Amino acid sequence: MMASASAATPRSRGLAPRLGSIGKHAVLIALCLFALFPIYWMIISSFRPEADMYSADLFPKFWTLDNYVKAWKAIPIGHMLGNTLLMAIAQSVSQLLTGLLAAYAFARWTFRGSKLLYLLFALTWLVPFQVTMIPNYVLISEWNWRNSLAGLIVPNLASAFAVMTLSQSFHAFPKALIEAARLDGASNWSILWRIVVPNMRAPISSLGILLFISSWNEYFWPLLLTNKLQNSVIQIGLQMFMSSDANAWGPLMAAAILSSLPILIVYAVLQRQIIDSFVKMGLR
Repeated sequence: MMASASAATPRSRGLAPRLGSIGKHAVLIALCLFALFPIYWMIISSFRPEADMYSADLFPKFWTLDNYVKAWKAIPIGHMLGNTLLMAIAQSVSQLLTGLLAAYAFARWTFRGSKLLYLLFALTWLVPFQVTMIPNYVLISEWNWRNSLAGLIVPNLASAFAVMTLSQSFHAFPKALIEAARLDGASNWSILWRIVVPNMRAPISSLGILLFISSWNEYFWPLLLTNKLQNSVIQIGLQMFMSSDANAWGPLMAAAILSSLPILIVYAVLQRQIIDSFVKMGLR
């Protein structure tokens, strides 16, 4: 009896952690399904006929591409996707470049008023967009940049969020590597691009992804600056399907899928790099 009891005790001890792990995985699976269900519903709704749009069936009885045809004809999706892509790439690259230069300066040199200047950068991040929206609009109008990509991009060439994020990463960078490079005669520009940036790929790539997604989802500034769909972005095009009289849910879902495809493609291609960059960024 003593032998059987002693044999059962380790088995029961090993069973409890296994059941706990199964429970945790079950909760994670349920949360994933809960998060993915709206995307699934958007996809199947884009293939539903108009008469079947309010059906609660998980699978459409009839499949159609009419919603995609209507969406493509209702708004210039091709032009708007191109404008959105150019705006997102230009803004994210410019914000990364200015953020790198400013963050390196804040982390590398200590000068009179440096803390005050960094504080001002941080405070600009807290200023609501509605405060700067009207002054930017007046300035862009005086430059005759309304309904143009330049007007959409120029006011967002720099980002206080990028400066703050990279500053924290640069402060954690080993100072010994920088000092060793200086002793070897390397200039500050060479130190930044040959030593610091190659060793900071994880936080830089993570920040670049965040900046690109934020620029892609920009809505209020293009809405204020553009009044022609040919010169606007895809987020404004999605709003065109909404009206006070009726909502074209099928074409709206189709247009939403088309607008999400570039982000989904980027994630599918760079999935491993994206996950790895976010993990390394969190460990720094």
